[in-house]
Amino acid sequence: MQVEYIGAFNIVLGVLARFWPVWVGLAIVMGASFLYKKKLGLYGQLFDSGVGIVGVGICLFWLFTAIFASTVAPFDPLSQVPIMKDALPGAIEPKSGLIYLFGGDKLARDVFSRMVYGSQIVLIIAPAATGFALMVGITLGLPAGYYGGKIDTVLSFLANLVLAFPVILLFYLLVTPGIMETPIPYGLAGIFFLFPIIFFSVLFWTRYKNRPDRLYILLGLTLILGGWVYAGLVFDKDPLKIIHIDPNQLNIFVAVVFASSPGVFRIVRGLVMDIKTRDYVAAAQTRGESPWYIMLWEILPNARGPLIVDACLRIGYTTILLGTLGYFGLGLAPESPDWGTAIKDASRLLRSFIHPALPPTIALMSFVLGLNLLADSLREQSMKD
Repeated sequence: MQVEYIGAFNIVLGVLARFWPVWVGLAIVMGASFLYKKKLGLYGQLFDSGVGIVGVGICLFWLFTAIFASTVAPFDPLSQVPIMKDALPGAIEPKSGLIYLFGGDKLARDVFSRMVYGSQIVLIIAPAATGFALMVGITLGLPAGYYGGKIDTVLSFLANLVLAFPVILLFYLLVTPGIMETPIPYGLAGIFFLFPIIFFSVLFWTRYKNRPDRLYILLGLTLILGGWVYAGLVFDKDPLKIIHIDPNQLNIFVAVVFASSPGVFRIVRGLVMDIKTRDYVAAAQTRGESPWYIMLWEILPNARGPLIVDACLRIGYTTILLGTLGYFGLGLAPESPDWGTAIKDASRLLRSFIHPALPPTIALMSFVLGLNLLADSLREQSMKD
């Protein structure tokens, strides 16, 4: 049975057609954002500059690609069709008549489908791990910068101790397969995943302690939802079987949070040391507000600009790091469609076949570019504020 091919123009049209739900989602969200940008605060201000529009567009493109991956991708990312091994772009699969738009890899898997499904892994791990790192860094950085003294000395020493480790070596130690046989990843996960629960509990307590009707509802929701997510992520005991994370992904998740938290801590600490000297902080102290109320409701909102910018840059950095780990075969399973693993598999045959390496490389580059453009636009808007 001989494999037939379509031309380059038809390949381009085929790729554009496969992304139809992404184009629909982009049109709806971008159109609504333009229409109501004056009511959308900082997000709406992004649409006042070309850099912000491009950054938002790229990030939304990959977000919708991850959401609609099962519709966009014509094949399962792990399915193999022997005749399509190392097939060139545009090859027509004989049985189904579907097209390997970007060709096949050395294991006869569709490169286009693996690139599409790879976006799900990146957009789950990178933003979520960055979010938890922010929770840890903010929760520890606020008291270190506000109180100073021994609290600052101890927490800063611990942060500097982690930062003193070479990043690649640190990740190599934390994501090697043997580490999963020890209680270290689960112990660290148990500690890190407590921070969001602690943060939001203290946040609501300081704000609504004089309004028990609202306080008890918010605290109850925080403890119930937080405990549900905590049980699913740390112990894999979600009674509804919704919250689940594979051991390999948990390993990477914990490693990213552990390595990123000290950087967030130092940023928050520096911002707090500057902001706590402002007049509105002195006014809150004069009113008799508690220290944690001042930290969470007076200082933190005024530090949101730099923290949002840092979060965007940190997600991009985490994405590159995930690609690097995948390239070295660390963390995720060998058959994973994540972009780093796909680049590693394709790099071994670059002299013979270059087409399997290009899609995941361009996908990784474009997503990080979108995050960097988004961060640049956010930085400009925060400086204006």
